[in-house]
Amino acid sequence: MARLSVNVDHVATVRQARRGLEPDPVAAALLAELAGAHGIIVHLREDRRHIQDRDLRVLRQSIKTHLNLEMAAVEEIIGIALELKPDMVTLVPERREELTTEGGLDVAGQLGHLKEVASAMKRAGIRVSLFVDPEEPSISAAAESGAQVVELHTGRYAESRDAQSRLVEIRRIREAARLAGELGLEVHAGHGLDYRNVSSLVEIREIEEFSIGHSIVARAVLVGMDRAVREMLELVRG
Repeated sequence: MARLSVNVDHVATVRQARRGLEPDPVAAALLAELAGAHGIIVHLREDRRHIQDRDLRVLRQSIKTHLNLEMAAVEEIIGIALELKPDMVTLVPERREELTTEGGLDVAGQLGHLKEVASAMKRAGIRVSLFVDPEEPSISAAAESGAQVVELHTGRYAESRDAQSRLVEIRRIREAARLAGELGLEVHAGHGLDYRNVSSLVEIREIEEFSIGHSIVARAVLVGMDRAVREMLELVRG
């Protein structure tokens, strides 16, 4: 049975629109935990557009499940991760002008640096995940990097507008998940997943965890965090 980790970045997005104190992403994370989420995800971006350093510090002290820090593999954020020691870091590409993460890491193109980062994290007792496109070169390079986990980028699947395109993308994700499992990597999936499209991926047995944020936060605006998380959990459990 797959797990669900909830990304609370966009609770902070609403807060930062007014540079105020609420809504509080830490409170949202605690409510998600109480509703049954298996973990909490935040992305500490270099431009601090949503999650702030204080949010991360309070989360590290407060949550009882599993804290996954999404981050670019840059010196400043690496230092923060090594200091605060989340349970896991997910290394992602990051561009300041993007609305959200637009694609997987170029693992092969920066393999040496990623090996160094993965080694430093593991020495600190932090598990390492790489956010990758569902394709063989990226997954093979991820296995070589020393990461323990890959999170498959599901954006192209989520954006598919017809049945044929969806089937093609599901096949890509299934084959990538199978390869990752064969290479000894734990498989997660995320990006653009929502209450309508996640069920088709739940059938892929290698996927052990789904990382979902925007759709849960959007649903929570209407029905509350508790119900939004519980409804997604029902889908993820299959």
